[in-house]
Amino acid sequence: MKTWLICIDDTDDIGTKGTGEIAQEIAELLCEGEGESCSFITRHQLYVHPDIPYTSHNSAMCFRLRSNKPLELIKRLAVTHLSGQSAAASDPGLAILDCDSQFSRAALIRFGLEAKEQVKTKSEAYELALLQGISLSEHGGTGQGVIGALAGIGLRLYGQDGRVKGQVDLGQEGHEGGIALTVKEALRLSGLDCVVSLDGRKLRSDEVLHLSNKAKAVYCQHQFALLVYWNKDRWCNALKRHLKEY
Repeated sequence: MKTWLICIDDTDDIGTKGTGEIAQEIAELLCEGEGESCSFITRHQLYVHPDIPYTSHNSAMCFRLRSNKPLELIKRLAVTHLSGQSAAASDPGLAILDCDSQFSRAALIRFGLEAKEQVKTKSEAYELALLQGISLSEHGGTGQGVIGALAGIGLRLYGQDGRVKGQVDLGQEGHEGGIALTVKEALRLSGLDCVVSLDGRKLRSDEVLHLSNKAKAVYCQHQFALLVYWNKDRWCNALKRHLKEY
């Protein structure tokens, strides 16, 4: 069983299926074998600039796959779905990293962090992918999505970036005023790894959370974490402004 990181970018257009939804479908498709599994999907925000074409937010979607499938089959299945589901006006890119191979984690992380703050080029992405043995390919339009796809791999390796796709539903949205439960209960119900405060402290299993409205998880300290903040003498799920860091 091998571990892979798979990332896609630039698959959608206004009014079409989102990149996150397509990533979820690819993940489900790839982990259908016995014992195979996929992680939560992380959304990585990239640089927003007039020189970078994007639909709305310029973000890449990445997930970890544990599978016995060979690279050729993983790529074929992913490409077939990506090509069939991407919007006509999109510029899809796909990156696949064999986590058991020899590669420079530092170089990939550097590329990912730079892609959050500056304009990168396709040639830079392809050159780095070749050096690091990463399968990087474009599947329509200008193929600009290869930049974000490779950047998303680097940011997932960084371990301190990305929001987890979807909401953390622990029943709080159906209760006026929210609900209270312990960290242990929240982790059991959500499948997340930990609960983390804004300053990076992991909460104890017996600490009580007060959750309301929409709760989001982030990728923090290489774990999937519910982000919380201290408000009026209690721990509450992070607000939109707190999540901007991820």
